[in-house]
Amino acid sequence: MAGSKVKQKSVRNMVLSLGVTVLAAGVVYLFVPHDDGTPDLPRVDYRVELLTARRAASYPVVAPQGLPDTWKPTSVRFRADQFDAWHLGYHTPDGGYVQVQQSTEKPAEFIEQATQGAGRTDLTERIGERTWTRWTGGRYDALVSQEDGATTVVAGTGSFGELTRMAKALRAE
Repeated sequence: MAGSKVKQKSVRNMVLSLGVTVLAAGVVYLFVPHDDGTPDLPRVDYRVELLTARRAASYPVVAPQGLPDTWKPTSVRFRADQFDAWHLGYHTPDGGYVQVQQSTEKPAEFIEQATQGAGRTDLTERIGERTWTRWTGGRYDALVSQEDGATTVVAGTGSFGELTRMAKALRAE
């Protein structure tokens, strides 16, 4: 009989210990600050890279003009040794991502990479001074234009409205 009381006390102590642990974890979760939102991405200044790209590239390099401050540039790079590849990424006001990429690489390969495997549609539209073709995909949607010896891709998780807004803002000056 004494053995079963010891076992009962051990089980009871284990259950009580588990209950206290769960309760402590709940209190910690409630009172310790935590952020479930997206991280605050730093704004990048892309002016130097843009000037470098415009001097070095074999095509007119584009960048947006006139976007509101709520469009935050978050990434930039120019790789002259990789088909004059230009990249500029933005975090949109709605929490999406829109990027502008240009390259002299073979269009099929470049578009595959820049759109992350999106497929071409039959929809074309005139936005600004360019004709753009819509591409849709699982991860990114895109607008693609081929002019001046380069392919320009505006792609990302943003809506086609946001992609169009970016395409309208692009200038080569």
